[in-house]
Amino acid sequence: MTLTAPEAVDVSEPGSPLPGDPRAHLTSPVTRAALRIQQGLLAGAREYLTGHGFHEMLPPIIGPVTDPGARGAKQVDLDYYGHRYKLMTSAILYKQASLLAFDKIFCIAANVRLEPLETTNTSRHLAEFHQIDVEAAGATREEITAVVEGLVKHMVARVVERFPNEFEQLGRDTAAFTALLAESFERRTHSGTVADLRELGHPQSPDAEIDWEGEALISRHAAQPFFIVDYPKGSRGFYDKENPAEPGTLRNFDLIAPEGYGELCSGSEREADYGRIVARIRETGENPAKYGWYLALMREGVPASAGFGIGVERLTRYVTGLEAAWQTNAFPKLPGVVSP
Repeated sequence: MTLTAPEAVDVSEPGSPLPGDPRAHLTSPVTRAALRIQQGLLAGAREYLTGHGFHEMLPPIIGPVTDPGARGAKQVDLDYYGHRYKLMTSAILYKQASLLAFDKIFCIAANVRLEPLETTNTSRHLAEFHQIDVEAAGATREEITAVVEGLVKHMVARVVERFPNEFEQLGRDTAAFTALLAESFERRTHSGTVADLRELGHPQSPDAEIDWEGEALISRHAAQPFFIVDYPKGSRGFYDKENPAEPGTLRNFDLIAPEGYGELCSGSEREADYGRIVARIRETGENPAKYGWYLALMREGVPASAGFGIGVERLTRYVTGLEAAWQTNAFPKLPGVVSP
């Protein structure tokens, strides 16, 4: 279901285009089945990550600065005792800092991004959502993508085994996960993906992230999840490490779901050199002083690392086969939609 109105819509009003009745949503058999599967996915994530030596951290939800790399989304400011603080759009900066306590960490965190109104048509954007965030000191991209793959396979296998009734209720054939569970995830380059999209008639820029339409298009032509690697410098945040062997290319990745569901996960090796981080911040047109606490840590030394974030609602949407991400959130907030 899509929303095309140019202004925010109050879904508490009768006849709203999206569900505004919390009781109807929470008691819906679809919602209840989706949330049970989601709970199983999260239990599986904790099971897998703690079993592989990761420590769960509790990240902040407000701070003086947050992830600047959320494309097209606005950050939310608030007054923190006379200082302008932000709601977290991502825990990325705090994940790196957390490696001063433990070598391998994860968190399951809420994020707020005021996405542009056109994202209501993508079926996968929410203004408030949750992520499974993971970071490992000393890890390479190859090592962290192996963690992503093992984690996703474990989570999916767990819910397929334990929630057959919920899948049946949702009409989701779990045979859709046969390839996911049995085969290694393919790696494709950003440049190769751009070429594939252009062959399909989509005018994807070679210098930018794969756009939302392109993600959905290339996803529809896939039989199982796959990684896109080597995004161009300038298309992602300053914390994604540039490949020293291939200047202009980042040591990062996205995980794309099949069946048109698009991106599930983003990650990278992180830039840990203080001087390069400052230079990258300046290249984006921002003032490094804005990141004072973060840069102070980097100047004194924070372990080089790699990590990723998996969108909980997006993963649940793919696993359950539902039409939209809001169907997998107990209290969904869509861009531009006034809701409980």
